[in-house]
Amino acid sequence: MLFDTHAHLNFNAYKDDVDEVIKRTLGNEVWVINVGSQYATSKRAIEIAERYPEGVYTAIGLHPIHTNEEEYDIVKYRALAKSKRLVAIGEIGLDFKPEYALYLYKERQREIFLKQLDLAKELDLPVIFHCRMAHDELIDLLKGYGAIKGVIHCFTGNQKQTEEYLKMGLYLGFNGIIFKMDLDKVIKKFPLDRILLETDCPYLTPPPKVGRNEPVYVKYVAEKISKIKNIEIEELKNITTQNAKRLFKI
Repeated sequence: MLFDTHAHLNFNAYKDDVDEVIKRTLGNEVWVINVGSQYATSKRAIEIAERYPEGVYTAIGLHPIHTNEEEYDIVKYRALAKSKRLVAIGEIGLDFKPEYALYLYKERQREIFLKQLDLAKELDLPVIFHCRMAHDELIDLLKGYGAIKGVIHCFTGNQKQTEEYLKMGLYLGFNGIIFKMDLDKVIKKFPLDRILLETDCPYLTPPPKVGRNEPVYVKYVAEKISKIKNIEIEELKNITTQNAKRLFKI
């Protein structure tokens, strides 16, 4: 089996056929974590996951690009966290893409991010980190915060940054971005027992597919990483699936 550790089937792209997509996903022996980006999508991720006895899980959080438009109410998120389908807090983090990186906005991102780290620590849950154009800042912040479990979703950093994350005991998540950016050297050197597979669907559709991404397309990410690592695809599937189960306690 394969494990898509980062999907957004709770987004509007799937509003008309989410259960069909999940049926196709589970039928192809792919398990999935639906990841929230706001309160509404976090709540929907839980509602979807609770319709399935196995193979569909959820994470809840306020994405950094939404911190300028939505207040973070820890009481509401703590209430969502009562679901037995919850396996992580996320996706949360820092996004310093220019349109999101005004000084005050950066400070707000950091403030809300720390509150969500506190919730993850309180609940003893791993974190799904979003980080864009802010790896050095994230590394410094996490060093100051202390031990935390989790995965750097959609990793696009450099070799030095991977070494820092590895020292912290974190995992790296790879998806269709590896077909757009040259991350081969990073993947080749990073330990296999710290790699997770993901799609970030409906985004980052891997070739040869076009249009809306789906969890079943995680197989193309697996195939490319197995070639980079020079191992059999079945070994890659088994190890990355066990990595996901270990991190998310499934």
